[in-house]
Amino acid sequence: MCVNCSLWTSVHKTSARFHSLAPKIKMVILIVATTTDPASINPANALLSKPGWAPTPSLQDMTAFANGAVRVLLHNSSIIEEDDLDARWREATGEHVDELIFLSKHKAVSSRPALTVHPIGVPHLRNGDVLPQGGKPGWAAPPNPRIGPWLRLLKRIAQDHGLVPEFEVTLEATHHGPITDTPAMFLEIGSTDECWKRQDAAEVMALVDLGRAWAWRGSCCWKLEQGDP
Repeated sequence: MCVNCSLWTSVHKTSARFHSLAPKIKMVILIVATTTDPASINPANALLSKPGWAPTPSLQDMTAFANGAVRVLLHNSSIIEEDDLDARWREATGEHVDELIFLSKHKAVSSRPALTVHPIGVPHLRNGDVLPQGGKPGWAAPPNPRIGPWLRLLKRIAQDHGLVPEFEVTLEATHHGPITDTPAMFLEIGSTDECWKRQDAAEVMALVDLGRAWAWRGSCCWKLEQGDP
């Protein structure tokens, strides 16, 4: 055996032994909803109506459900006020949050029906500026690397359920909190009280969550479904 091959074999075996001794940390996707917002809790309830969910340990004063490596967390606060949910979840459960999805309502001056996706943060604000919607000046959460596939799937499912062209499917700019260090994004229903309560829009958001969240392949890696555009 050549020296390089022998060295590689030795390194590979040492690495394998190291990983076998390393503590196993379960990695999960955390979908967050608030009971105070119909555009948040309705999609969450539609998702939880699908098979396979069971109650799971959660944060204090919050309710959580598990299905495979996916968690749904329900709380009673504003969706933009519960900071550091990723760190708090890991401390409470021992699970590492690999991806954060927030369900929420969308507001627009046009009042046009809309289904939106966007990253979070307020990098345009400086120290001393007013924070109208959470976050901290100059901060932005890591953008979710799968935001493109989520948006394309949202558009596809909305079309299949007859919500397009009534609803515009769009990508928004980042503009609010909550604070997190985990790749995150918002899925929102807009833009009026009537739209926020639309059960057909809630079902579309639930199916998007179902389709993309279950694109989990392997123990700790996200991969796109084969054939995803």
